Amino acid sequence: MLTVSDYRGRAFAKMQGLGNDFIVMNGCGEAREWTSEEARRLCDRHFGIGADGLIVLHEAADSAADFSWQFFNSDGSVAEMCGNGIRCVAAFLVGNGLIAPDQDRVAIQTGAGIVSIRVLRDESGSFEAAEVDMGRAVITSESLTVAGTELFCVSMGNPHAITFVADVEAAPVTTLGPVIECDAAFPDKTNVEFAQVTDRATLRLRVWERGAGETLACGTGACATAVAAYRKGLCDARVTVRLPGGPLQIIIDPDTLNVMMTGPAQTVFIGSILL
Repeated sequence: MLTVSDYRGRAFAKMQGLGNDFIVMNGCGEAREWTSEEARRLCDRHFGIGADGLIVLHEAADSAADFSWQFFNSDGSVAEMCGNGIRCVAAFLVGNGLIAPDQDRVAIQTGAGIVSIRVLRDESGSFEAAEVDMGRAVITSESLTVAGTELFCVSMGNPHAITFVADVEAAPVTTLGPVIECDAAFPDKTNVEFAQVTDRATLRLRVWERGAGETLACGTGACATAVAAYRKGLCDARVTVRLPGGPLQIIIDPDTLNVMMTGPAQTVFIGSILL
């Protein structure tokens, strides 16, 4: 099996978690810091590789973590945390031999703190999925009205504004999403979730992501939405969140609102690019 180290130029892996796609690079041992302009160019779907975000791995400054990351949205803005991205990192580490074959725990230093991941492997030892300790959800507002829309606001280390709708397919994601994202109520902008309750064990979700637009999936958004629905009495503490790119399994601790997220990630292709 080829790995990113087999290529000339700047090696990368194009990866996806439920259709939320990322460029992932190994920057360990490098002194350089990547810039927003580089992220925008690489993520451009016409003139670059194309992705919802750029992830560059580095050595961790905190001894409690195995690695740290630089994470950029496709517009070059920096995000504190990304649930789908962190699963792609786990798959990248396994696929490129950056953790031991028998290592099933890895910790990543992010802008939202250190995130612990349990790697799930198949019988051959290949990456299958990741269970991520997403940390404690913080409710910032249970009822905020923006653009005539009632929002339940939750932080998963990054901001989320959730609205519940009768039909997620008909929800005005691409028109109302950017309005709420950039409203003055959110000085650092916000992710916007449009959620439909199917039953107490299932939610359907579309997400307008801060700095990226509508994506096929958002891991932190799924966690935030599950917490909002749970606190409103609309679902149980164990729930499946179905996004356009596929399902995520979410478990909420009723006492602390700590959230566990489980889902897949895959390598789409690997290659190199001249910078």
